[in-house]
Amino acid sequence: MFTFDVVSGTVAREVIAESRQDILQVVKEAYLAHESGQSINPNSYFLRFPEKPSARIIALPAYLGGDHDVAGIKWIASFPDNVARNVPRASAVLLLNDYATGYPFACLEASQISAARTAASCVLGASTLHGSTHAERIAVVGAGVIARNILEFFTAGQWKIGEFAVYDQVPGYADALVSYSRETLGIPATGADSLESAVRGADVVVLATTAATPYISGLDVFSAKQTVLNISLRDIAPEIVLASHNVVDDFDHCLTAQTSPHLAEQACGHRDFIDGTLAQAVLGKLEFDDSKPRIFSPFGLGILDLAVGSFIYRRAVESGRTTPIDGFFAETERWQK
Repeated sequence: MFTFDVVSGTVAREVIAESRQDILQVVKEAYLAHESGQSINPNSYFLRFPEKPSARIIALPAYLGGDHDVAGIKWIASFPDNVARNVPRASAVLLLNDYATGYPFACLEASQISAARTAASCVLGASTLHGSTHAERIAVVGAGVIARNILEFFTAGQWKIGEFAVYDQVPGYADALVSYSRETLGIPATGADSLESAVRGADVVVLATTAATPYISGLDVFSAKQTVLNISLRDIAPEIVLASHNVVDDFDHCLTAQTSPHLAEQACGHRDFIDGTLAQAVLGKLEFDDSKPRIFSPFGLGILDLAVGSFIYRRAVESGRTTPIDGFFAETERWQK
């Protein structure tokens, strides 16, 4: 009852590498549990810094019921300026709390967990909206850690992919992801000289950038029936959102914090342009015609961190890869007997 374990990022990464197919299923089940009301997912809380406008630290508290029955919080920092120093943008920790007593029982390095749940959500959205696990061309815009994880989960999901077309404003980043795809994943990949050339003719488009405001505008950028995975949330101008099919992970969460869907809501004054949630699409409750692009915008729910974090914790315990912290709790009785 009073044990407390630490799971390092190295261990988390090892478990993720061993278990990506399982994690895809874990994320799917978490979405379905959320849809059926077996979760509590309050708004995220943003800590911002006046002298660092691009930086933020976000708290994501949540409770996930069902087979998990766990509460917790992810505390994740996003400092985009890190990239220029070749340091990952995001760092995070995840605390897991026992639902019966409220006591925390584990602390996990969570940048790996956050990246994995984001990537799994992306690939689940791709297969659901695209209606297939086959794509001749997948465009990837932004070539950072999240993009690398997304490519890994496409591979784990046994997608048949003709090639990845990678574009990044820094050509060296795109080159690194292209090499990783070819040499590590065994999937053909090419670098694109512009966003437009990467997206043109792609079956699926992945947006995984650090953009703070929309830079993709014009109704001719995305094509009819194209699946667009709006993972970075703020790349797409409102007019494109309003002219497309739209799926979110959660209405209230996604339509906030100046995301592209939030800007679209502000522009038109309603939410009718949202078709529904990914869980509803998974359950076959949504229909899409072939006349418009299909955009999936996942805000990133704390329940996904709990689901994936709990899974990784259990695997780490089973394989003896946790670090127990003896005596973490100074008092375990109210009064000595």
